[in-house]
Amino acid sequence: MTNEVKTYIGIDVGKDELEIAQRGETKSWRTDNTEEGIEHLIEWIGFKTNCQVVIEATGGLEMKAASALMLSGIPVTVANPTRVRAYAKATGQLAKTDAIDAQMIAGYAGAIQPEPQRVKGGVEMTLSALAKRRKQVLEMKTAEKCRLSTAPARIKKHIQKHLEWLEEEVAVLDEEIQQMIQSDPEWEEKSSRLETVPGVGFITTATLLADLPELGTVNRQKIAALAGLAPYNRDSGRKIGRRRIFGGRSSVRRVLYMAALSGTINNPVIKSFYQRLIDQGKPKKVALTACMRKLLTILNAMARDHSSWNPKTILA
Repeated sequence: MTNEVKTYIGIDVGKDELEIAQRGETKSWRTDNTEEGIEHLIEWIGFKTNCQVVIEATGGLEMKAASALMLSGIPVTVANPTRVRAYAKATGQLAKTDAIDAQMIAGYAGAIQPEPQRVKGGVEMTLSALAKRRKQVLEMKTAEKCRLSTAPARIKKHIQKHLEWLEEEVAVLDEEIQQMIQSDPEWEEKSSRLETVPGVGFITTATLLADLPELGTVNRQKIAALAGLAPYNRDSGRKIGRRRIFGGRSSVRRVLYMAALSGTINNPVIKSFYQRLIDQGKPKKVALTACMRKLLTILNAMARDHSSWNPKTILA
């Protein structure tokens, strides 16, 4: 009995249109990047067997199609555009059009065979969007505060008024995020346990719940790789290069950075670990990245074991 050949579909995403190509076929086709167009795409894919879709990440424009495909039960991977472009260069394809890009994504999918991503439910997507919006509002606050110091007196009152509105908006978003977590008993219980870790607040747990649903279900190496905190070798011959982190989910890495930074002061395990690395001569940035990885490992174990924070059971 022969194994069924997998069908790989590559999708290049534009603001208004989706370019679709199937690996092994010379022609691509396109549809609108709208609900109607995506529904047409889903119907077309429905006629394929053993199919996997790979969509190139395009600054968020890909999420509408990716989410709809996932919710329809179609295996989907959102690919890093740098990796797709590296594949195109490796195959000698230097030209770049929407049709060529779709073909390259399909070729990349067949060559690399990336693992399909876990399906996010509508509630998870909403929670992720709320956390992302909160970050955007905080960035606007920071920008306005910088303008306030150099603005003419007549403009300062307008900036101050905007700052007050932004402050209120953060409070509203915080309340919505809290309500969403409390609406799901499993989320509420998981969030409460994770927040017992010094340095970990509700925004950190909300981001982990929405953007790292694998927490507690995979081993520490896998969870570090998903977050972009796994160090990769850069050795060649006799040269031993520095290990560097790469890729992963930036939203998760961002909240872990702030949690680890707080942990170097308030968390006895992280504080001791950080100081030991500094005493060994590690640069502060390297030490803090290691603390992020250790904190994530602790949170992963807590989620797996359904346990609360207990520094006595954790090896520093």
